[in-house]
Amino acid sequence: MPNDDQGIDPQTLKNIQTAQTLNGRPQTDFMVEYANIHDLVSKQTERAPEKAYLIYYNEETGEREEYSYKRFHEITNQVANFMINRLGLKRGDRVGTVMYNHAQSVFVYFAAMKLGACVCPVNADDDLEKIVFTFNNAEAKVVFARHDRMDKAKDALGQCPGVETLIQVGGEAAEGVLHLDTEVEKESGEFTPPDMPELLDDALIIYTSGTTGNPKGVVLSQYNLMIDPQSIAKWHKINTGTRMMCILPIHHVNGIVVTLFTPMYAGASVVLNRRFSARNFWKRIADDKVHIVSLVPTVLQFLSEANEDISAYDLDHFRHVICGAGTLSIGVGSRWEDTFGFRIMHGYGLSETTCYDCFLPVDLTDEEHRSYMRDFGYPSIGCPIESNVMDIQDENGNSLGPEKRGEIVIQGHLVMKYYYKRPDANKDTFIHGWFRSGDEGFYKVGTDERQYYFITGRLKELIIRGGINISPFEVEEAMMEVPGVNTALAIAFENDWYGEEVGGYVVLDEGAEVTEQQIIDHCMTKLPYNKCPKVIRFGTEIPVTSTGKFQRIKLKEMFREYEHVQYKDPSKKK
Repeated sequence: MPNDDQGIDPQTLKNIQTAQTLNGRPQTDFMVEYANIHDLVSKQTERAPEKAYLIYYNEETGEREEYSYKRFHEITNQVANFMINRLGLKRGDRVGTVMYNHAQSVFVYFAAMKLGACVCPVNADDDLEKIVFTFNNAEAKVVFARHDRMDKAKDALGQCPGVETLIQVGGEAAEGVLHLDTEVEKESGEFTPPDMPELLDDALIIYTSGTTGNPKGVVLSQYNLMIDPQSIAKWHKINTGTRMMCILPIHHVNGIVVTLFTPMYAGASVVLNRRFSARNFWKRIADDKVHIVSLVPTVLQFLSEANEDISAYDLDHFRHVICGAGTLSIGVGSRWEDTFGFRIMHGYGLSETTCYDCFLPVDLTDEEHRSYMRDFGYPSIGCPIESNVMDIQDENGNSLGPEKRGEIVIQGHLVMKYYYKRPDANKDTFIHGWFRSGDEGFYKVGTDERQYYFITGRLKELIIRGGINISPFEVEEAMMEVPGVNTALAIAFENDWYGEEVGGYVVLDEGAEVTEQQIIDHCMTKLPYNKCPKVIRFGTEIPVTSTGKFQRIKLKEMFREYEHVQYKDPSKKK
């Protein structure tokens, strides 16, 4: 449970513990069969030592690398021994990483967690200020950096007095710097943690990308990194015969939890890519007999635009894609499913709840799946998985019931430990004994009596025009229906008359000719005037985070000149 030095007051501590319960079952009543992550890897290795766990396509060498459970276990044991013998790391220490998708990154993650240390990954392409903040706030003791990110790491660590050692990973060994590749070969492939980790030990700190202020450190335990994968595997029927693929960045929970820890927990395999490539996507799925891949909406859009003829590939084994971590419109989802014929298992989750909390069920009929993806104004994010429960509540913590909009809230064993050194954020987030997501949504009760949830927008991103809340997703769906519109975002811009007005930022298909008035006129046929965009600005790119989430706030400045304009409904008589 939260440490004394977190500054968490007794009531907030009680609220956190309540939010971590599952139907009254405390988080300390563990629902996994393993004592810790070291135990997990050891037992999976005993069950199938020669089975492939990790397959990596190495862009630097052009080679396909394959690591069996046995070899993966040995290498991570060597890295763990190096961490203890050469770096002096111990249970509870923080290990920073400035790396990207690579087999060696996975080795470092698992090795640190085997000995009970906590991994603090940063996006290797983040700006210096964020990297410095992350390592200082997390109190990182050592940092591992890829050879081509060493200059950035050195610049950052010049401002991080708590970091004792920088270790280079990959490339040619540089003089005066510890080089993991050469040092690890000196270590034994046998390893027993000298101070055995426990399930509630810190395992991972992920820093959320807030729109304002410093990011918050989400602390996840070893238990979090097993209980969510256990539920994900059960929901998607992932077992020892399943092969997954990872194209998302593994400095974030989607890549880490869904496509590293879920296959490990299930005794399955994973194909790790350095990055997403539309050119290699289908070929790799075919060549490696991949069953499931986790994507974000922007990747679906890239694949749809590429519109590759996949008839030449043998894809009989491929089941579906998992999609979340961003705004999926009905248009993007339906276009992808109609183009390629594979289902999108739309879901929802947050770093604060380890990763995924709900998905569309895999056992729906084609008609049912199509309906939940297309017929309710938003694609459904599905039903809660077994390690959590969800609800829709008002600002006072009152449950609102079916089809009423409010805040999506979560209770369960996959809820994080806390925000690191942020008693203010912990107090606000857990105020009613639930994790409050900050997302607005509703649920409908299906004919199968399950609750099907829908997300309508971030509460902080809702457009509040004249005191009326407007979901940006609803406006975006209307704009996306216009032929030639590739991507559309609804933007709240400041306005003297209504506090905020509705703007639209649109990227067109290549060669398309669509006017501002055509988009506005179409929206007028779909939405009441107050929800329609009053101004359309065109561009060629959408700002996104490294995990594919749209950054609407970066587009607000484009609408500054319309702050003093009064917009009147032309259909109303004077």
